[in-house]
Amino acid sequence: MAREFSKVAVVGLGTMGAGIVEVFARNGIDVVAVEVDEAAVDRGRGVLQHSTARAVARGKLSEQDQQALHARVRFTSSLDELADCQLVVEAVPEHLDLKREIFGKLDAIVGPEAILATNTSSLSVTEIAVATSNPKRVVGMHFFNPAPVLQFVEVIRTVLTEDEVFEDVKALALRLGKQPVIVGDKAGFIANALLFGYLNHAVSMFESRYASREDIDAAMRLGCGYPMGPLALMDLIGLDTAYEILDTMYKQGRNRLHAPSPVIKQLVSAGLKGRKSGRGFYTYAEPGSSQVVEDALTPRPAADSDRSLPEVRRVGVVGSGTMATGIIEVFAKAGLDVVYVTRGQPKVDAVTAAVGTSLEKAVQRGRLDQVARDQALAHLAGTTALDALSDVDLVVEAVVEDLAVKRALFENLDEICRPGAILATTTSSLPVVECAAATSRPQDVVGMHFFNPAQVMRLVEVVHTVSTSADVVATIQDLCTAVGKHPVTCGDRSGFIVNALLFPYLNDAVKMLEANYATADAIDTAMKTGCGLPMGPFELLDVVGLDVALAIQRELYLEFREPGFAPAPLLEHLVTAGYLGRKTGRGFRTYA
Repeated sequence: MAREFSKVAVVGLGTMGAGIVEVFARNGIDVVAVEVDEAAVDRGRGVLQHSTARAVARGKLSEQDQQALHARVRFTSSLDELADCQLVVEAVPEHLDLKREIFGKLDAIVGPEAILATNTSSLSVTEIAVATSNPKRVVGMHFFNPAPVLQFVEVIRTVLTEDEVFEDVKALALRLGKQPVIVGDKAGFIANALLFGYLNHAVSMFESRYASREDIDAAMRLGCGYPMGPLALMDLIGLDTAYEILDTMYKQGRNRLHAPSPVIKQLVSAGLKGRKSGRGFYTYAEPGSSQVVEDALTPRPAADSDRSLPEVRRVGVVGSGTMATGIIEVFAKAGLDVVYVTRGQPKVDAVTAAVGTSLEKAVQRGRLDQVARDQALAHLAGTTALDALSDVDLVVEAVVEDLAVKRALFENLDEICRPGAILATTTSSLPVVECAAATSRPQDVVGMHFFNPAQVMRLVEVVHTVSTSADVVATIQDLCTAVGKHPVTCGDRSGFIVNALLFPYLNDAVKMLEANYATADAIDTAMKTGCGLPMGPFELLDVVGLDVALAIQRELYLEFREPGFAPAPLLEHLVTAGYLGRKTGRGFRTYA
């Protein structure tokens, strides 16, 4: 039977510590809240007051409950007042020496049955535990920020933690309304070990000027449904905190992908720590504000007089699959004439029917009126002859992901299309420059990577090669905006932005499972509940298809030759066995 905690303490009243105090007090537990001095105590009290006042304003807490909550909290600057607490949670800055010093003091103050927990997000709980005379009662209890909102706690068990201690803390997390996930004492645990590799990769992408900070963030929000882009999230976490977490993970695991990107340390050294300092990767209205303001890196539209871009009125689409059909619908709804080319009249008819059905569904759901539907249909013209593309302003290729097929098609388009027509490929993984090299007009070839379903997803990655002209890129950017899409621009590199950031993270999750560190369910819960992602990595892999994921990961590994990008052996074995995810009924999970 797990023990009932009635009085606990929290040491450290920053944003995280004050949030943990609120979680305990909301659940009827008396809390002693400790800071280093009276000034820090007052700041902590202010953080708690602000958080609960906001909850009242939003109707999530009554004024009566707010008063009762504050009545359960006693503030102090003396550790000696924790003698009768049954549990102490430490939430001070991520410095091992500081945490060890505090645990040594707490060990001598609290009773022998009291549990000592650390909220560390990356440091070794074992190294903290051995600073006490009884490391068996030390456990990790890693809340996520904001603690009152996120329903997730990582409970970290060391090789020394007593079973009873571990079970008591797990039961307490459930009592607090959290989803506890049990993990061993490894740097970063589940969520940070997966999250910060991804964040560090995004920083490297920005640092190398491969894409702008705005485009990197928009790509992951719109392409993956993430609540925040990686660079904005780094600013929210705090670049100093992020550096400490990455540095700790690198020193423990020696994974080069966790070696902090140099720009992080440079920004921290300059005092640019993110939102809390008013500037990090972005600039904010004031320290602590979430309002982004313009700075020297903010993209500004070029003056209209700078260039006269060609107008795109007539578009050709080659292909008959789901992606091609979605792109045809997007252009037609935007009022562009669309000529689509497929192999054989039955496929022409199938595309026409699919677009018509999709438009009719939009009408029935109130997203489109009948006039707009009829106008869109009037813009469509299907054919089996590539020669029908001779007078279009843009051709979008959406055929199978086979380089030989694409190159042959671009050779034909080069001969058929008028001079000045733009030739675009929707490839998600192949080099755009290979398509360009098959033509006599490489300056007119560009990547235009839509996301599936194209008629729904707003993101388009606009990919320029070393040959693509600036006017072609600008024309496609403007066209994307005109048809209701959000263009992000990057160079011709494997994975572009989204896949280059997404799939190494998914591969890392497979490696974590492979190492028996945590279950697929625990990892999915950690990333959904702790990080707010729409799907856990194994849910997503089963949806995408393990064969597709493996092919993309192999491309990334071949392009970058980064050992950490090598496909996880478990992923290879599942694909070899024919377990490809939902489409075969079995992947990381088995489906009915």
